Amino acid sequence: MAKVIMGKVRSNTQGDGRATLGTYLFDCLKKEGVTEVFGVPGDYNFTLFDTLQQCEGIKAVPTRNELNGGYAADGYARVKGLAALITTFGVGELSAANAIAGAYSENIPIIHIVGSPKSEKQKQHKFMHHTLMDGDYDAFRRVFEPISAYTAVLTPSNAMAEIPKAISIAKRTKKPVYLSVALDLVQQPLSTKVPKLEQAKTSESSLRSASKQARKMLKPAKQVVLLSDAKVKSWGWESLVREVAEKMQIPAASTTMGKGGFDESHPNHIGMYGGAFGSKKVQEVVESADCLIVAGFVPSDVNLANETAQLNPKKMIIVQPESVTIGGQEYKDILGEDMLRELSALGLTAEPPIPAADRPYNSGTQLDGSHPLTAQEYYPLIQRLLQPGDIVIAETGTFAYGLSQTQLPQGATYIAQGGWQSIGYATPAALGACMAAPKRRVLLFTGDGSLQLTVQELSSMMEYGCKPIVFVLNNGGYTIEKYLNFRVPVEDQPYNEIPGWNYTKLVEAFGGNAHTEQVRTIGELARAFHDSELQRTDKLCLIEMIVPDDMDAPEYLKLMSDELEKQEKG
Repeated sequence: MAKVIMGKVRSNTQGDGRATLGTYLFDCLKKEGVTEVFGVPGDYNFTLFDTLQQCEGIKAVPTRNELNGGYAADGYARVKGLAALITTFGVGELSAANAIAGAYSENIPIIHIVGSPKSEKQKQHKFMHHTLMDGDYDAFRRVFEPISAYTAVLTPSNAMAEIPKAISIAKRTKKPVYLSVALDLVQQPLSTKVPKLEQAKTSESSLRSASKQARKMLKPAKQVVLLSDAKVKSWGWESLVREVAEKMQIPAASTTMGKGGFDESHPNHIGMYGGAFGSKKVQEVVESADCLIVAGFVPSDVNLANETAQLNPKKMIIVQPESVTIGGQEYKDILGEDMLRELSALGLTAEPPIPAADRPYNSGTQLDGSHPLTAQEYYPLIQRLLQPGDIVIAETGTFAYGLSQTQLPQGATYIAQGGWQSIGYATPAALGACMAAPKRRVLLFTGDGSLQLTVQELSSMMEYGCKPIVFVLNNGGYTIEKYLNFRVPVEDQPYNEIPGWNYTKLVEAFGGNAHTEQVRTIGELARAFHDSELQRTDKLCLIEMIVPDDMDAPEYLKLMSDELEKQEKG
């Protein structure tokens, strides 16, 4: 199909009608719902960007650097299910490596496309710029092997096999894949046919055995609880876990990394499970269960609250994407969605009534608008201001721990790096979320220290018409690090201090039209939120929250710091 751009007719095919490697690649992405591709142009990926420029229904979204591009793709994939990133050979791809590793850790599928030097130069092992000057053109692909589910070097003869395979693996594993293509091959015509890909299937015999064992564990259980974890969101099991809780009439809780995977407005949802750091009531319900159904379990230090969680494997039914473990016995070759449907269909229901939910920020007390900003008061206010359908993005730091305890409204999407926890992630991720869902309200909560790492993407947001509401918590440094480094007094940690910026003036430097406010009290924060809601229809809004106490933090973080110090002392 042809497209008219700047007075010229551009086609997605060669003059002879055959698709090129590049047009085939972008057509495959477009079929998966990817309509924006993030990245940074470089001389080895120019033909990729030139080809993308000519394609209909999919466009380039250049970011200010490759790391931010990777973060943006991550945020985009969390909303749309799949994302794409283009980098250049060596310097560009390595700049994005941290973001790709984070996506691997967090189960986020990204198609990472690398433009490499001309094929003939590679065959001759020429010493080219952006290389290690040793003639090894496979070195960087090998770097990405441990942080990618699949890697391949594309050619016109293998592209129709490798591209669908890579996309299929990314979708199945929910992890990044790596595709490299030489500069001179992108616009070459393809020469082979598309092979048929086999989809993973559940072993019926294994499912029957697991179902029988699950029934044996569930039937005598007097208290059954569902715990929704991180992979529920990555694999799109939200409706399935809700159905399990409804059919079995059991309470459901969410882990820190799994926040947002179970509808927190649902009557069966009792709150967040955080071991010794979170709600004591939720902890009691989860840990005293006769049978605990855990969907998408990630037994990390964050989810297990630094080993304070008391979860008995002998009482657990753990549903993973391609296996199930019941009472310590693993059943392989079972798709998680099939096992969740099986649990719903068992016909077993619980007898005890579902406990009332425990929400730390449902105090109901009237806030004094003149009070200086403190975590004790602004988190309950933020919770009340959230709306159904919001995209809430929490930066690694005090915001991540505080917002993890809020109650999300129905249909809200919660984005945070619960496992990888790379400081600076949230701002570029917000760009990706805005591009993925331009009609939804995006709320970005970031700290001053985190923002200084990746602040450039505020300019991208304004350039591409994104209109999030950005909350910048200005507490004068890395408060999260001060709590984690309990070994020395705070005054002896000058490395955790940062330069003071005028955050409301940043948008002027970036040349964009935005609404900005500085707030110091709870009342000012409430009014600024209201003002931003009116202004966000046509501009980005930024609210700088100036906190007088640089050690102000949510209770969850304080408890975690205390526990870490106790463990350190033995």
